[in-house]
Amino acid sequence: MNYQPFIGKTAIITGAGEGIGFAIAQHLMNEGANVVINDINPDAIDKALAKLNDGHHDNVAYGMPGDAGNVEFIRTMVEFADSIEDSNLEMIVPNAGLTEFGDFFEFNPDSFQKVVDLNLRGTFFLCQIGAAKMRDNGSQGNIVLIGSNVGERAYLNLAAYGMSKAAISMLAKQLTLPLGPLGISINCVSPGATLTERTAAEVEDYAGTWAILNPNGRVGTTDDVAHAVSFLLSPQSRHITGQTLLVDGGWTAYGPSPYTAEKIKNANPSSKNTTKNGARKVSIETGK
Repeated sequence: MNYQPFIGKTAIITGAGEGIGFAIAQHLMNEGANVVINDINPDAIDKALAKLNDGHHDNVAYGMPGDAGNVEFIRTMVEFADSIEDSNLEMIVPNAGLTEFGDFFEFNPDSFQKVVDLNLRGTFFLCQIGAAKMRDNGSQGNIVLIGSNVGERAYLNLAAYGMSKAAISMLAKQLTLPLGPLGISINCVSPGATLTERTAAEVEDYAGTWAILNPNGRVGTTDDVAHAVSFLLSPQSRHITGQTLLVDGGWTAYGPSPYTAEKIKNANPSSKNTTKNGARKVSIETGK
């Protein structure tokens, strides 16, 4: 019999039309949860729902297309999740995020603001509004933020993104103080190079190119990240809060040798597909 700790519970996962967010939703449904998935792309939501609901009869995936950085939309999404019958809103995963590659000296205010609006404002207010709903309902829930190992180590042309992901990791620490007394745990999972539909499309032989970064010799999969998130949402992790778990194959555990550094430099995606002013803009889910 499958382990199903999430029966009678609802989870909100943003940025879940594909990639890491979709894998998280799939894992939680397999463990009994109802899920509310969000994506900016309605077509991606429709495709994801068809896959998620296939074969499930006792729990349901619901779709909420929209901007996960918009506070009023967040309120609507939380109210909807809370209204699902015979299920309590107890899990929140703010996964939606934006990556803006660009040279530090050329990076413009509009690109910076896009990163802040989704990565920081969206994450902060989904935590605030969702946790307030849990508090009002008397629920003891779990929140798992999605950071990135780029929030732990410098990466060329990702200053704004890296700053936002470092802030998300700090948010997990800060929110232990208001949420701990309510019985709500909050942690952060920070993926490294992860093979998804988008990363595979952006970089030729993504898995082979980026495996050189990791001592274990491979890139991450969406299941690797989803397993970590599922654990931190589960009852087994109740005494873990305020922590950041790196799921990166050991990337952040070492400094590259000169040989490895040269290979990384040659494989650097920021040197390809640049815009006229030298910035490379790629909109992807966090952790890629």
